[in-house]
Amino acid sequence: MKVGYVALVGRPNAGKSTLLNHLVGQKICITSRRPQTTRHRIHGIKTTPAGQAIFVDTPGIHAEQKRAMNRYLNKTASSALGGVDVIVWVVDSWKWHEENEVVLAQLRNVACPVILAVNKIDQCEDKEALLPFMDTASKLFEFSAIVPIAALKNLNLDRLEEAIMGLLPEGEPIYPEDQVTDRTERFFAAEIIREKLIRSLGQEVPHAITVQIEQYKEEKDLTRIHAVIWVEREGQKVIVIGKNGEVMKKVGQRAREEMEKMFERKIYLNLWVKVKKGWSDSESALQSLGYSE
Repeated sequence: MKVGYVALVGRPNAGKSTLLNHLVGQKICITSRRPQTTRHRIHGIKTTPAGQAIFVDTPGIHAEQKRAMNRYLNKTASSALGGVDVIVWVVDSWKWHEENEVVLAQLRNVACPVILAVNKIDQCEDKEALLPFMDTASKLFEFSAIVPIAALKNLNLDRLEEAIMGLLPEGEPIYPEDQVTDRTERFFAAEIIREKLIRSLGQEVPHAITVQIEQYKEEKDLTRIHAVIWVEREGQKVIVIGKNGEVMKKVGQRAREEMEKMFERKIYLNLWVKVKKGWSDSESALQSLGYSE
């Protein structure tokens, strides 16, 4: 059997989390159109008769490192490049630009094979534009393969998987064949709440939000979850709650429904919004809120 770790890297919003969800066949990573939606390293495990691939989803790599959160995200993404057997660099643009250079600089220091996955090709009206981009990429780096894909449409993912499995070493499975991730339900509860917040709020607030599970109690037919939504300013708290609590009601309902579907049991969900000033620019605050790999 072929067995190994596969890091998915790229700039923010390139489609890494969507790709992982479609590769493993179920949702284990939250997604949105907002940058910095992925904040943690998550393993997605796919076992087939051919082998076992452990996909490692990572935050987007970007040049901005002014705030503690930006530095944490870059560090988390960079650390995933070590100790893996294959790297899949996911790009979603058909022109070479400065942000690609940030990722490429890191890839030049790795020893394992790298596959370039050119994502969202379903949105490219002029398919001929892909060829010059792929030609430029092949001259800048020695990729093991360059595969055009559309993760959201499941387009060419079989070809990408074939390229990945061909590069993995032989070995015994690391995880049981029915396991699809290494994260706990408690972790997913916080991520689901954060996803519903991101999708319900405007452009600015999502970056200042994090979710912390204060209580996770499993009873016979019910799981009770108490979660705190942390923001950085009082004004953000007002926005998150919404007029007459409408935003919180909508977020709570949607999060609870998705948890019940994922966890296959009834969920009692209690949400609170609190202010912790400057939490995203404080190393100690980030660690206390679970941002530690």
